[in-house]
Amino acid sequence: MSSNVVRHPFHLVDPSPWPFFTGFGALFVTFGGVMYMHGYGSELLVLGFILLLLCLFQWWRDVVREGTFQGLHTAAVQRGLKYGVLIFILTEVMFFVAFFWGFFHSSLSPSIEIGNVWPPVLIDVLNPWEVPLINTLILLLSGVTVTWAHHSIVGGHRSGAVVGLTLTVVLAIIFTALQVFEYNTASFDISDGIYGSTFYMSTGFHGFHVLIGTSFLAVCLLRQLKNHFTTDHHFGFEAAAWYWHFVDVVWLFLFTCVYWWGNL
Repeated sequence: MSSNVVRHPFHLVDPSPWPFFTGFGALFVTFGGVMYMHGYGSELLVLGFILLLLCLFQWWRDVVREGTFQGLHTAAVQRGLKYGVLIFILTEVMFFVAFFWGFFHSSLSPSIEIGNVWPPVLIDVLNPWEVPLINTLILLLSGVTVTWAHHSIVGGHRSGAVVGLTLTVVLAIIFTALQVFEYNTASFDISDGIYGSTFYMSTGFHGFHVLIGTSFLAVCLLRQLKNHFTTDHHFGFEAAAWYWHFVDVVWLFLFTCVYWWGNL
């Protein structure tokens, strides 16, 4: 009898270089971002992003191969992946809790340095009923389209899943474009005291999460076009959908608290 027979449903991952190089990419992005905020270091930031993208492409390729072509993502493995994604999303929730904590700490008890008022004196705040409201509607609609795609995959309707995913990616790109427009037309920046810091840190990191979610969904769209997903084996898409719904919910809190209530 062969000694290579697998007697358990779990996946023992092969040694991979991608976590090591991805760590260096994240380190370069972190140092490059800090240096860029001080007026230099853009080369290191660009190098870090390029290294990250290359590593993620290779890493995702390996995971797709393991789950789709090698059959290594068994029911037990998928259950573990689900727990992992849920815990990851929980950590992201706590990440944004820190930003909301800073926002409410400063807005509920504004200090004398900013005039004891919120928004601070001389800050020309953005109108929540213009671009922010449009972006809210766009994200809510994207939540509908990604749910449509999910139900289409479960029901075996390939064309519906492709259309739903395509619409979701397009809406995500429009959201990002409008947020870039908003940033370019705002009369304040991240260096304008506590208001600029809390506004750009919270909305900017949400925008970064939108970019991650857009990439996630774009990869799922490509996989759907290649018939990787079946009615009972599509956790890669489920994880992307969960993450996208998380992004939607965070934006609803940002719109309600930062854009609307914070500007009253």
